[in-house]
Amino acid sequence: MSEHLRHVMAHARRVVVKVGSSSLTGPGGHLDETRLGALVDVLARERSGGREVLLVTSGSIAAGIGPLGLTERPTNLELQQAAASVGQGKLIHAYTQAFGRHGLDVGQVLLTSDDMVRRAHYGNARRALESLLTLGVVPIINENDTVATDEIRFGDNDRLAALVATAIAADALVLLTDVDALYTAVPGSPGAHRISVVHGPEDLGGIDISRRGSSVGTGGMITKVEAASMATTSGVAVVLASAKDAGPAVAGEDVGTLFLPTGKRDTTRLQWLAHAARTRGGIVLDDGAVRAVVSRRASLLAAGVVEVRGQFEAGEPVDLLATDGTLVARGFAGFSAEEAGQMMGMSTDALGETLGEHYARELIHIDHLVVL
Repeated sequence: MSEHLRHVMAHARRVVVKVGSSSLTGPGGHLDETRLGALVDVLARERSGGREVLLVTSGSIAAGIGPLGLTERPTNLELQQAAASVGQGKLIHAYTQAFGRHGLDVGQVLLTSDDMVRRAHYGNARRALESLLTLGVVPIINENDTVATDEIRFGDNDRLAALVATAIAADALVLLTDVDALYTAVPGSPGAHRISVVHGPEDLGGIDISRRGSSVGTGGMITKVEAASMATTSGVAVVLASAKDAGPAVAGEDVGTLFLPTGKRDTTRLQWLAHAARTRGGIVLDDGAVRAVVSRRASLLAAGVVEVRGQFEAGEPVDLLATDGTLVARGFAGFSAEEAGQMMGMSTDALGETLGEHYARELIHIDHLVVL
């Protein structure tokens, strides 16, 4: 375990660190600037050592609980937005002061889910983060809870952190939380032990990850494992560790749980397609087409299509589904839904003879497709 961690983490040049609300607040829900300062000391040390560091932080709603006189985190969306509005200023001010003590400037980046599912917005967010890093600024990223609604919010910052890590081609993602690792059972229960390394999904069989997060935060272990899966399939190593172990985790010591990369870095366009795109429809494949796309990494031909769902235009993202509804891939459609419906089940030769030479080609080329 330690050898893998030293190799993966110690050599990571660009690192995204995510910290949850429960790691930044005291028992009453107030922002604990001592905890925040301790984390900043760790990140500033890494930044001064030559690494590029991005921080994805929760805590804006929690930071607004105290000033608004609330006794607990609000469940009402309007109160959450109000608390975020008050707390966000308090939170970024605390980060500005804490990093300022190390001679570092910070830049606040507030995102909603909509900013990541729309391709143009995704590109804009990526370029803004790259510019901040080029200027030597530490990006402080948070969900824009003040304007986010139930329909467009991430729900937790674990997924946001994974999307950021893939968008800016980070070498590593560190998820800091109020538990020190992933365990085989509830920590402290008989037989429970820390899982040092996760090589892939097969290592998680039979492990209960359904536990909820704290009353201050919104995530749980399942959101962290899902975020880790999202990042590792794009070639990003992930460490899950306790916030108190932030220093050792970032330095590559034997703490927490290491999720090893399971995939390779794709183009930013395909990473967006795999993890963030909001699809407009679906194409159902027969068993042969599923095997061709998944196993042989072949383009999708109309002959293997049994159904076209939804409305989409050529160039828009669509889901590729097995007949049982399993999502197997995503791609940029080569034709509209109406055209695809006319083409399905037909061979390439038949398409040319029946519909014209323009249609005698694949529905989705392999270069415009990502297998999930």
